[in-house]
Amino acid sequence: MTAAGFARAQPHVLAYEGKFSNHPSDPGGRTYEGITQRVFDAWCAASGVPKRTLSASTGKWPGWAEQRDSIYRKQYWDAVRGDDLPAGVDFAVYDAAVNSGPGRAIRWLQRALRLNRVDGIFGVATLAAVQAHSDHDALVAAICAERLAFLRALKTWKTFGKGWARRVAAVQSTGQAWASGSVGAAPEQIHGAGAKASAESAPRPPSTAGADAAIGAGGGTATVGTVIETVRQQIEPYAGASERVQQLVVALIVAGALVTLGGLGWRWYARRKAARLAEALA
Repeated sequence: MTAAGFARAQPHVLAYEGKFSNHPSDPGGRTYEGITQRVFDAWCAASGVPKRTLSASTGKWPGWAEQRDSIYRKQYWDAVRGDDLPAGVDFAVYDAAVNSGPGRAIRWLQRALRLNRVDGIFGVATLAAVQAHSDHDALVAAICAERLAFLRALKTWKTFGKGWARRVAAVQSTGQAWASGSVGAAPEQIHGAGAKASAESAPRPPSTAGADAAIGAGGGTATVGTVIETVRQQIEPYAGASERVQQLVVALIVAGALVTLGGLGWRWYARRKAARLAEALA
């Protein structure tokens, strides 16, 4: 654990974040060096500094670097108690906080620690678990795995996924090097890695409404076996009818059965996808 961790981590985070951005698919909106307009406005209000609009020339503002680092330290580093985290682990959690918010980053740390309570609050139990964890190299990898699963679940993955994946891989490599006492790689600029990744970009789980309608009343306990048995029972009374009537009735019954089976298949898929999405976003 070191108070110098912020100074070592900051150049890497700034390299990932890039300069000015205002991508229409980025929930962060107008951003400069990872500081969104919303975060900057809040900092200005709290500090008594006049608000300004972030732009490509923000880096030329007098005192910008000091303001930026002050925001980073208070908003992200201190929020995840970076000074209390082991080398390497501090970087993995800090970078995740910058990209997805402190609460989300702490959740990933808690899940990596396999804590029973995952609430995004860095309290006594979380700190004790960190201090008791003997393999910081493995902890960095586990945090990054949780983070990547979350990113892959977002609907903006198609747009920013390549940059995010490279960023997480770089964070893991550097974090594990620091956890092992090595120097690690130099800060790396990664195109498209600075887009904010928040739960508001998560897709809606697939609906089962259509499947439930296809299955019909009582379909909550329907299975493939019960559908087949229902078809048999429905066809049986028409065994003595004319061949044409039999063919027509059988065709209608089979068509209804196929719709029901399709509904069962879709409901299974939708519930499984929703469960995986909920797990990734937890």
